Amino acid sequence: MNQFEQIYNLLYQSYGPQYWWPCSTKEKKFEMIVGAILTQNTSWKNVAAAIKNLEKENLISIDSILNVDEKKLAKLIKPSGYYNQKAERLKIAAKFFKENKVITREKLLKVKGIGPETADSILLYAYKKPYFVIDAYTKRIFKRLGLTNTENYQEFQDIFEKNLPRDSQLFNEYHALLVKLAKENCMKKPLCGECPLNSKCKHKI
Repeated sequence: MNQFEQIYNLLYQSYGPQYWWPCSTKEKKFEMIVGAILTQNTSWKNVAAAIKNLEKENLISIDSILNVDEKKLAKLIKPSGYYNQKAERLKIAAKFFKENKVITREKLLKVKGIGPETADSILLYAYKKPYFVIDAYTKRIFKRLGLTNTENYQEFQDIFEKNLPRDSQLFNEYHALLVKLAKENCMKKPLCGECPLNSKCKHKI
């Protein structure tokens, strides 16, 4: 068992399953896609407020996003920040998903407003494809662990995908556990003494 697998086991033993994004319906899948776009440059708390506004107006579907007035859409998603820009991007994304039945990473990365992290979140959580999501939390944790220093997204992702079985359920759970760790222990000012990875970490305060 390599270090990446050991870290996963320690986190799972400490926190248990996180049950992220059970996309059992078409609507839930698109809600996840909307969330992945809205969460750019903001917290999930703000995104949740924006999604709640969309739900009240029955706007969690591809067709409803395409048909709603863009100014109204921007107003509804205002809690997520950059709301004019994100309203435009939601409409562009809705058009893309309506026109494309086969979704690939290459296609997603050509859509305005969708970069590697957003694309991989959509692929992993909405389409159950094995792409490990590299976000700011993951970078912070693994740099502190001393397992990498790279800033390059693809290099960071390659490290995970070379050290773990290529399995979407594993990647889903692992990423969710890292977010849990980052929010509860491995914050900007970490609580190292209570961290389940303390024995493996090179970062000491």
